[in-house]
Amino acid sequence: MTSPTTVWGLLEAGVGRDPSATAIAEDGATIDYERLHATAASLAQELRARGVVRGDRVALIERNTPAFLAWTFGCAGVGAILVPLNWRLAAPEVAAVLADAEPTLLIAHPSFRSLLADALELVDGRPELVWLEPGPFEGGPELENPRSGAFLPAPCAPGDVCHLYYTSGTTGRSKGVPLTHRNVVEHALAATSELDLAGDDTWGHVAPMFHLADAWATLAITAVGGRHAFLPAFDAREALAMFERLQVTVTNLVPTMLQRMLAAAPDVGFEGGSLRLVLSGGAPIAPATVREILRRFRCEFAQTYGLTETSPYLTLSLLEPRHRRQSEERQLARRARTGRPFETVEVEVVDDAGLPVARDDRTVGEVVARGSTVFGGYWNRQEETARVFANGWFHTGDLAKVDEEGWIDIVDRSKDMILSGGENVYSIEVENALYEHPAVLECAAFGRPSEAWGEEVCAAVVVERPASADELREHCRSLLAGYKVPRTIEFRDELPKTGSGKIAKRLLRDDGPPPRST
Repeated sequence: MTSPTTVWGLLEAGVGRDPSATAIAEDGATIDYERLHATAASLAQELRARGVVRGDRVALIERNTPAFLAWTFGCAGVGAILVPLNWRLAAPEVAAVLADAEPTLLIAHPSFRSLLADALELVDGRPELVWLEPGPFEGGPELENPRSGAFLPAPCAPGDVCHLYYTSGTTGRSKGVPLTHRNVVEHALAATSELDLAGDDTWGHVAPMFHLADAWATLAITAVGGRHAFLPAFDAREALAMFERLQVTVTNLVPTMLQRMLAAAPDVGFEGGSLRLVLSGGAPIAPATVREILRRFRCEFAQTYGLTETSPYLTLSLLEPRHRRQSEERQLARRARTGRPFETVEVEVVDDAGLPVARDDRTVGEVVARGSTVFGGYWNRQEETARVFANGWFHTGDLAKVDEEGWIDIVDRSKDMILSGGENVYSIEVENALYEHPAVLECAAFGRPSEAWGEEVCAAVVVERPASADELREHCRSLLAGYKVPRTIEFRDELPKTGSGKIAKRLLRDDGPPPRST
């Protein structure tokens, strides 16, 4: 059997394994692969009937549902470019994405009527709007008994763009990231190999599917004929209940979600259930959090690192047999590292001259990457594309160190590093120290201008129980050099998040301290 080269080919691979296998696991009902395939074909035919052709953009705004899965493949069937919309954005931000992507069609769940009404008022040349209707795939009554008939997919080439993602904008205005069939298909196939994904796996779609942190699994799990389970919107208790109820075996979450789920697990009595592997990505993770995941969820854990621009994975921290012979503390430290290169890419850490840094686990440089899953450049942004590519390498803007085994460890984004009194302070270092305190549920370290120090170290925290700023500073002082200890600690009820659930440090820096600052 030849390997798929297109997104539609991944669906056909899943169907070919066993058409009667469960594709979608839901309470009281299941949908098999034959039905998923027929529905995707019906949706593709609907798109054709509306005049959508290869290369047209089709925007989709929907929560984590079977409809999202079906439309992903329906768009691929006609060679359209899927543009997943972040439903957490404000109307002007949605309008900016629509204006840049220029979709022919906008498929939307009715719950977003108000948001889209405001956004479309700001857009010239509005796309045709198609509302999702109630049904198994929220695709309309005509899809109750879909028939694929003699549907023939569009003749797409591996180099054709299939997805257009807009970055979450932690460093400013969102940019369009076009990914080709080659990018996402080779990533999906490599992930099935790297993570041992198989037909008996059930993936928990908990992180938002409009973001590549979860969307890659839409393709990979389908390719192996596995099951999909959906949580429409994140809630820690509901996520744990879904894991138990639908026997989820593997998922990918951002650290902020994991913190919430770990806090809720004792109350609901969750002890891992059927989980075999939890992946964390989107932001670095503290060793203290990894320790608690291993203890509470009783499954394997791996940290991941990547970007939308890299489809997404660049590294994984899956332990190798030699690592499992080491002490528990050394294994824990390695699991919490950013990891070794993913199967499809070359990854280096380089200095300002573009030369690899010493593998001493101390020297800091910028992460660069190249490979078949790295994108070719931003949508409509030639200058930005030229800025991030040099000598064939994509420059991530992330700072890291690398050990003797070639495992990298992210220490900060270049824009998040704090320069205080002439010393470099890496925000992740400060956050890891704060997470060691039992009261801290979420935290972020960042710099603000200071006349005395250039920048001063600040932290914003969400706590599970009362704790004073002095208590947290004293705790940090026991783990960090004095110049790294936060001078200001702000207590908040919630930290601002990007659409993917990552903490938005830019907003913390720009907003200034809230009324509760200490």
